[in-house]
Amino acid sequence: MDPTALATLTSPVILFFILGVIAALLRSELAIPEAIAKGMSLYLMIAIGMKGGVAMATSGIDGQVLSALGVGILASFLIPFGAFAALRLFARLDQVNAGAVAAHYGSVSVVTFVTATEILKVEGMPVAGYMVAVLAVMETPAILSGIFLARRGQARKHAGGELWREVFLNASVVLLLGSFAIGYIAGPEGFAAVQPVFEGGFKGVLCLFLLDMGVLAARRLMASKAVTPRLVLLGILMPLANGALGTLAGTAIGLDAGSAAALGVLCASASYIAVPAAMRLAVPQADPGIYLTMSLSVTFPFNILVGIGLIAWLARWLSGA
Repeated sequence: MDPTALATLTSPVILFFILGVIAALLRSELAIPEAIAKGMSLYLMIAIGMKGGVAMATSGIDGQVLSALGVGILASFLIPFGAFAALRLFARLDQVNAGAVAAHYGSVSVVTFVTATEILKVEGMPVAGYMVAVLAVMETPAILSGIFLARRGQARKHAGGELWREVFLNASVVLLLGSFAIGYIAGPEGFAAVQPVFEGGFKGVLCLFLLDMGVLAARRLMASKAVTPRLVLLGILMPLANGALGTLAGTAIGLDAGSAAALGVLCASASYIAVPAAMRLAVPQADPGIYLTMSLSVTFPFNILVGIGLIAWLARWLSGA
């Protein structure tokens, strides 16, 4: 087995996710209270945002940072169009649901990114701090593309300011960008005071959070009746294709292996927090049983267990390391 893939599967964060999946499959009553799970999610976003801001304060903003941001925005905007075509032609999904699902695959999963950064760091492929900013800017363009695709050629029912507030001011975007700004302003000296909290306990909290995500993903997949085998197959093939293209693009613009892999992971991931909230407002007729199950219960586990390792291997191979 490839050493990168082996390290991924034997990482404690991945093993806790597998434990959660097994517990759900065995119908165990294991569960983490929702309030605690939400608190862990907030902690992870603050920690990754602050550490990214500190890293950018140390390295500064240059052409490479701007290139990565530009590629991330472009990828988030364009990926839904390819996903929409595959969902319509191969999975035979109707226009509304295809547009809603496509938006999820153009946007990003914060937890997938956080898990990837930890695995890549262990593999000696550290991710540049500014990739947190790329993560943040990749959430919104896909939502706009998905709404366009779902509503194209139909009478439009505008959700008004509430929709755009959800798109541009959803909790994850505000918290990530806000924490990133705080880290950037505080710099290494200011971060040192809170470093034991946001760095020392980071891996432990991530393990607990992924335990909960494993339980949730497996239970939703077992309960779903709307996701067909073709949709499951696309939930695996789309992240493979998008992840490979993202890694190639990152390498092409000169990113180091770790950052190119991180861009690939972002392109491969699928949102299950910000986009579902936006789709609920913008495309209420779309079926959450399809788009949530695909993103959370098919693509998320695939990326955690297999996708991150494959993307890391590709980035290392492309860089000649």
